[in-house]
Amino acid sequence: MPDVNTDLGHLKELAQNKFRSFGKEIHKPDRNFLWFLRIVASAVIACLLSVGLFLLLKAWPALYHTGLRFLYTNTWDPVGDVYGALPVVFGTLLSSFLALILSVPLSLGIALFVSELAPRRLARFVSFTVEMLAAIPSVVYGLWGIFVLAPWLRTVVEPFLGTYFGFLPFFQGPPYGVGMLAASLILAVMITPTISSIAREIFRAVPSNYREAALALGATRWEMIRLSVLSASWSGVLGAVVLGLGRALGETMAVTMVIGNRADISLSLFSPGQSMASVIANEYVEATSDIHLAALAEVGLLLFAVTFLVNSGARLIVLRLKTKGGGR
Repeated sequence: MPDVNTDLGHLKELAQNKFRSFGKEIHKPDRNFLWFLRIVASAVIACLLSVGLFLLLKAWPALYHTGLRFLYTNTWDPVGDVYGALPVVFGTLLSSFLALILSVPLSLGIALFVSELAPRRLARFVSFTVEMLAAIPSVVYGLWGIFVLAPWLRTVVEPFLGTYFGFLPFFQGPPYGVGMLAASLILAVMITPTISSIAREIFRAVPSNYREAALALGATRWEMIRLSVLSASWSGVLGAVVLGLGRALGETMAVTMVIGNRADISLSLFSPGQSMASVIANEYVEATSDIHLAALAEVGLLLFAVTFLVNSGARLIVLRLKTKGGGR
């Protein structure tokens, strides 16, 4: 007589084996997709490391030749093979942060108007118009800056600022038109679409329950926006600002055409300056000595490091704000 317990155990083992094989067949595409994503993520990291390594190797002769003097000296003389990056670092940071000061209020105002106040048709038109600014090539912005913005600054804005605010060191000196003020303004125009578009999507992602609760408690429209929308999206807004800063730090052609391209440190916004991207664009083709090429590569390495540190620091700030805000 057959053993019932043995037959049941055999059937149970067959069922378990069949279930395991069936599960492997079902989840095989998922595992393949997971490995594909891992490869893509590893490729991104490898690309980042390869760029940094390439710049380091190209800049090594200048690093050996100048050492740390490259960071704190302000003499850039290709003829004498003397290179100090302080003026171009100063010009990059000043123009970028001044562009943020000009662009962030405008960008947030546009985003709030489109997402909270404007009728639907008007919001679509404004959104489309602002996003079209991001599609304009950088060289077109540069041409507009040379033929429209710089003459207007030279004849109208800078004389006005020098007359009424000339007691400040920021508005002293002759009105050239081209200079740090022109570069900052054109950068502000270029980064406004990036910040406003991302901020608009962040504001729209805020749950409508927040708005309804604030209005139900008697809040005005502005109080509802300030308490419900802005307070719930500060971390995302900061991320949008950082993306705009990254765009401003690395912008090349438009800044090169209007900044004046003089390696000098001056508090006056009327004075010409130079950025890290513009000095590479201006001198790389004409560089003849190995030290000159290595110095330009070192400027590129420094720009790479600055943008990496800025984005990393901002990412940490965003994570900290999310932790303090309960993960909102």
